[in-house]
Amino acid sequence: MKVINLSDTYSVLGRFLADLRDVNIQKDPLRFRRNLERIGEIEAYEISKTLSYQTVKVQTPLGKAPTHLSPDKIVLGTIFRAGLPLHQGFLNVFDRAENAFVSAYRYYKDEECKDVGIKIEYIASPVLNDKVLIIADPMLATGGSMELACEAFHSKGQARHTHLACVIAARPGVEYLEKLFKGRDDVTLWCGAIDKQLNEHSYIVPGLGDAGDLAYGEKTAISYQW
Repeated sequence: MKVINLSDTYSVLGRFLADLRDVNIQKDPLRFRRNLERIGEIEAYEISKTLSYQTVKVQTPLGKAPTHLSPDKIVLGTIFRAGLPLHQGFLNVFDRAENAFVSAYRYYKDEECKDVGIKIEYIASPVLNDKVLIIADPMLATGGSMELACEAFHSKGQARHTHLACVIAARPGVEYLEKLFKGRDDVTLWCGAIDKQLNEHSYIVPGLGDAGDLAYGEKTAISYQW
């Protein structure tokens, strides 16, 4: 699996990441969602460079203009609920893509809230065979949600290439996925930034907090499995 950290190079992405992390700017959920969307647009553009292309001619009022278009069939997969603004950013760029959705939530198995579990409840997806799958989820903490999402989506067929896209990843989560997809050249992980660690509750540090709550409002705590 190839890992690409977009923060390794300097771009306007840094401004959007800074705004997402800033505790004062985070108070505006509209701006928070829009910044997630913008990062999705940037990552979609970067991923577009990896697609296959062919030259076609487009008729203009004055002649024919050659251009390069990708014949690849793209499926945009998203993990509810925090993934929705990021998904929209991808959809703004890949506006002809098919879409797939899966629900995943974390719950604590113990009263100390240290043993984290993840549950998948819902999936809606087209057939994925020979398509390019992009799975968008803002926060890659332990890697567990992304792993389960991959399993759920790939039950609908084998994608030709799978791109895992996140805004902020934790180094332990990146390493977990590297082991999970070791030797796989058909999987690429795209990160807006990679932070060094997780805290005892498996939240990314420094991270930005709970992306779902910041985008859509606080939820009631889930401390057990249904």
